[in-house]
Amino acid sequence: MRHGRASPAVRDRRLAARDGGREAREGGGAARGGGNVDGPTTGEQAKQHALALLRQAILHGETAPAQRLVENELAEQFGVTRASIRAALIDLEARGLAERIRNRGSRVRVVTVQEAVAITECRMVLEGLCAAKAAVAAGDEQLTEPTDLGTAMQKAVADGEPVTYSALNHRLHDRIREISGQQTAVELLERLNAQLVRHRFQLALRPGRPQQSLKEHLAMIEAIRARDPQAAGAAVRAHLVSVIEALSD
Repeated sequence: MRHGRASPAVRDRRLAARDGGREAREGGGAARGGGNVDGPTTGEQAKQHALALLRQAILHGETAPAQRLVENELAEQFGVTRASIRAALIDLEARGLAERIRNRGSRVRVVTVQEAVAITECRMVLEGLCAAKAAVAAGDEQLTEPTDLGTAMQKAVADGEPVTYSALNHRLHDRIREISGQQTAVELLERLNAQLVRHRFQLALRPGRPQQSLKEHLAMIEAIRARDPQAAGAAVRAHLVSVIEALSD
């Protein structure tokens, strides 16, 4: 039963739990999702359908780290065969989003702080490359969105909305990668970043972290707008050094 509107702080915690997977759900089932009554139940299409739903559930925090992924439950839930679920889980394991535990089956992979730091160190190289290339490749129109995102991020911090800020932060990094045109780096970063969802939202809720992060992102935007590849790459690397320090605290 609802009893009035939740406070902003409570609302932010609820959203973070949803988007970052911070709160584990009871039981061993996976996230809720629509069945596949009208679609294929076997074969490659069925596997891809199950894979897309499972990946979305993990990235949106509908499944929590260490939550079991039970094949027969997922098969019934998604309207596909267990073989399709098994194939989808193998793909998730290859992407670093799930792991198979001996004699227990699959579960959502737990990414430790040490692993998160190692992933972020790899991001420093790839994100720095993308920022440098974006500074060279960006046309005048392409610079509009990063600038607008920077403005929106400032408003989110001023309004005390860390979850909104985190979403804008993610979108800014996405846009810089898109502008760079470095498709190989983009694909590698998508795989790496998918493993950091829980840590990203935990950092967003840490007191004072959005304010520090905002300064770093505005420096990135300014360097790209100035079409200075060295400064853009350096700004991104400085930001990710700060992320590593925050993760390690």
